[in-house]
Amino acid sequence: MTLQARGFDWIPLALVPGLAIVMLPLVGSTSSWLTLTIAGLAMGLIIFVIASGLTLVFGLMDVLNFGHGLFIALGAFVATSVLATMGDWTGSASLWLNLLAVLPAMLVAMAVAGAVGLAFERYIVRPVYGQHLKQILITMGGMIIGEELIKVIWGPQQIALPLPEALRGSVLLGDAAIEKYRLLVMVVGLLVFGALAWTLNRTKAGLLIRAGVQDREMVEALGYRIRRVFVAVFAVGSALAGLGGVMWGLYQQMVLPQMGAQVNVLIFIVIIIGGLGSTTGALVGALLVGLMANYTGFLAPKVALFSNIALMAAILLWRPQGVYPVSSR
Repeated sequence: MTLQARGFDWIPLALVPGLAIVMLPLVGSTSSWLTLTIAGLAMGLIIFVIASGLTLVFGLMDVLNFGHGLFIALGAFVATSVLATMGDWTGSASLWLNLLAVLPAMLVAMAVAGAVGLAFERYIVRPVYGQHLKQILITMGGMIIGEELIKVIWGPQQIALPLPEALRGSVLLGDAAIEKYRLLVMVVGLLVFGALAWTLNRTKAGLLIRAGVQDREMVEALGYRIRRVFVAVFAVGSALAGLGGVMWGLYQQMVLPQMGAQVNVLIFIVIIIGGLGSTTGALVGALLVGLMANYTGFLAPKVALFSNIALMAAILLWRPQGVYPVSSR
């Protein structure tokens, strides 16, 4: 998960403000551009939270987990159940009460998604380590089964997940209207990135993870049980997907059993753009995807779905291994 041996490359990070600056004259109105930019960054940070879990799993374990969407949907549905019991707090006009309601929903969703992730790794992923084609097939099958179990527990229909009262509406920044929830999303997304960066670069656990990426055999020869590190990383990745599911569900204000599969496409675009296994690359890729989706949705809605695929193709033509390729790959 290192970036470059001889120093940090700032060029890919410059793509994010560069894209925003290029779009300013196309959007025309400064207030509309600012609204779209904040919305795009917020969307990108939600996608990053979701994608960071899959990035960790692939970076350390070399596992193509196409069932990652299950944990997204599971986190969102768990949040609906938790928030349903806290109606007095979510209906309050107090921002602090609203946050005290959302925080337990996020924590419970992460705990449940992490626990299910442990079972998923043990019974579905572990038998196919090192076999990418089988990983794709069996994890997709696991996601389909998981979606059906979600339907059994919560029903097949979409469930509303309304924002708490104080997080609804917008604040004005000049003539630009910025949704309050998007500001909260940006704070949470940046905290997740900061926590991951600190853990990977400043702690012994992070050192083991990065060493396991570079040379698993050497880490095992030194007496560390890398398999336990693998399992812990998978659980953390699943928990982050659950957190992202809560954020995405509140962003859409409704949840569906198939929502994880729908977001999966964006996740894989992000990690391919970022460089398979790179946390910083995933952040850059997610921000670019979020901005592109919002700008093209405003300027040319008919090509909005194609725009992120075109973005990925352009990035890969420039850097075939992604903007921040992991050195061992």
